[in-house]
Amino acid sequence: MIVLCFLLYFFYTFVLIITYYVRQFITIMTHTIDCFVPQTNGTTLHNELAECPSIGNIYTITNDTDTPFIPLERNLSTEQLESIAKRCSTEYLLLYTHAGGLHIGYRAIERMISVAIDSRADWVYSHRYAVKQGDTLAIPTNEYQDGSVRDDFDFGPMVLIRTDAIRQFLATCPEEMQHAALYQLRLYISRTSRLVHINEYLYTEYEQDTRTSGEKQFDYVDPRNRQIQIEMEHACTTHLKAVGAFVDYRTLQTIDVAEGEFPYEATVIIPVKNRAKTIADAVHSVLSQETNFAFNLIVVDNHSTDGTSEILSQLSAVNAQLSVIHPERTDLGIGGCWDLAIRHKQCGRYAVQLDSDDLYSGPHTLQSIVETFRHEQCAMVVGSYRLCNFSLETLPPGIIDHREWTPENGMNNALRINGLGAPRAFYTPVIRSIGFPNVSYGEDYAVGIVISRNYRLGRIYDPIYLCRRWEGNSDAALSPERVAAHNHYKDSLRTQELRARQQR
Repeated sequence: MIVLCFLLYFFYTFVLIITYYVRQFITIMTHTIDCFVPQTNGTTLHNELAECPSIGNIYTITNDTDTPFIPLERNLSTEQLESIAKRCSTEYLLLYTHAGGLHIGYRAIERMISVAIDSRADWVYSHRYAVKQGDTLAIPTNEYQDGSVRDDFDFGPMVLIRTDAIRQFLATCPEEMQHAALYQLRLYISRTSRLVHINEYLYTEYEQDTRTSGEKQFDYVDPRNRQIQIEMEHACTTHLKAVGAFVDYRTLQTIDVAEGEFPYEATVIIPVKNRAKTIADAVHSVLSQETNFAFNLIVVDNHSTDGTSEILSQLSAVNAQLSVIHPERTDLGIGGCWDLAIRHKQCGRYAVQLDSDDLYSGPHTLQSIVETFRHEQCAMVVGSYRLCNFSLETLPPGIIDHREWTPENGMNNALRINGLGAPRAFYTPVIRSIGFPNVSYGEDYAVGIVISRNYRLGRIYDPIYLCRRWEGNSDAALSPERVAAHNHYKDSLRTQELRARQQR
C-alpha cells in the first residue's frame, strides 16, 4: 500500500512538472509582445521588428498625445509611460529607446520572454553589439546591484518590461515627471521585483553617438541637462527614502579645525607613474601657490621608468617643500599611493589632490581650499575645474562645477552620479580613519561617499583646477569592457554604502 501511494505521488508530481514545462513551452511559442520605439526618419527599425514572429503591435513614440515621444535616450515622461501602459495589450512589452538602427539576433526576443517567464522578472536586458563608425564592438552590460542607482546605468537600448509592473507603479501615483519616469519605474521594480540580466549578446544597435568614453562622461553635468538632472535627483532621493538609506543633512558632523598637531597646514599629494611629459608642470603648479600658512608637496613615484624619477630628483634637490616617496611595494594602485602619503609623518592637516597631468588654475587654489575647510568646518572640500587640452584651450563642456550638489541633499545625490568633482581635499584625521582602497580607479569616489554619510562637505564653485585631456590620459578613450568594469566597481561601492546607510 505504501509503495502504491509512493508511486501515485511520484506519478502525480511528474505530471505536474511535465504540464508546467509544456505550458511554458506553449506560452513562449505563442507569446507575442507589443513593441514601443522612438520616431525615426526611416523604416529599417520597424521592418526589423516586424519580421520578428514574437512582435505583435509596433507603436511609434512621438510628441503627439496619441503617440508619445521619447525625447532623449533613457528618458520618458509620466504621461508617456501612462500612454504606453494604456496601449499595451500583451503581458510583456519591448521598449527600444534609440533612434538608430537595430538588428535582432537569432530568436533573441523569444529568449528574453523565456527568461522573463522563468525568473518572474519585471525587467530583462542583455549584452549587445554596436556598430560604430563601421566597426562592430561587443558592449557588455553589468549585473544589476542594490547600489546600481545611478540614472545612467547601461541596460542597452532594448529592454523587456512586464506591463503590469508599469501599471502597478503608476497606481502608486508617482510624482509627475517630464524626463525621469522610466528611471522612477526602474527604481520601483528594483524594490518590488527583480531586474534580470541575460549574459548573452542578443542584438546589434547602430550607434549614432561616435564620441569616446572620455567625452561622454561629463554629459550629466552639462548645463543643458540641468532640468533633467533635477528630476533624476528627486527620483533617486525618493528611492533612498523608500529603502531606508536616506541621510538627513542635519545629522552630519563638523570638524574641529584646531585639533591636533601637524608639521604643515596643508599637503598636496601627487601619485605618479611614467608622466615625464607632465610631472614638472604639476610640481611647479604647487610650488607657485601663495598662502598665509605653511604647506608642502608629497609625490609618490610609483616605480616610474620613463624619466619621471630623474625629473623629480632634480626638482627635490632645489625645493625643500618637495618630498618624493619611492614605495618598496610593487602592488600599489593610485589609491594605495594616496594611502601611503596621508600616513606619512610629513602629511599636513589637510591633504589636497593634484593629478600628475593636471594643474592648479592659479596661485590661490590652495589658499581657497584651506579657507573653505576653516569656514565650513567640513571633512572634505571639492572644487571645480575647467576641461582643457594640453595647450590649456577650453574643451566642451568647459567648466565642471557640479552645481547639482546642495548642502541639504548632496550626500544623497552622490549615490546617483558618477563622481564628485575635482580637486578633492581631505581633513587628514578623517581620511586616515577611513583609508583609500588600493585601486587605480574610483578611489576618490569610494572615500567621498563614505565621508558624505557622516560629515559635511565643502564646495568651491569657481574653477580652481585645470583638467588636461590628452592622448596620455588613462580615461581618454576606454574600451567598452573597461567602461563596464569601472561602472561595476562604482556600483559595488554604492551597494556597500547603501547598506551602511541603512544601518544608521
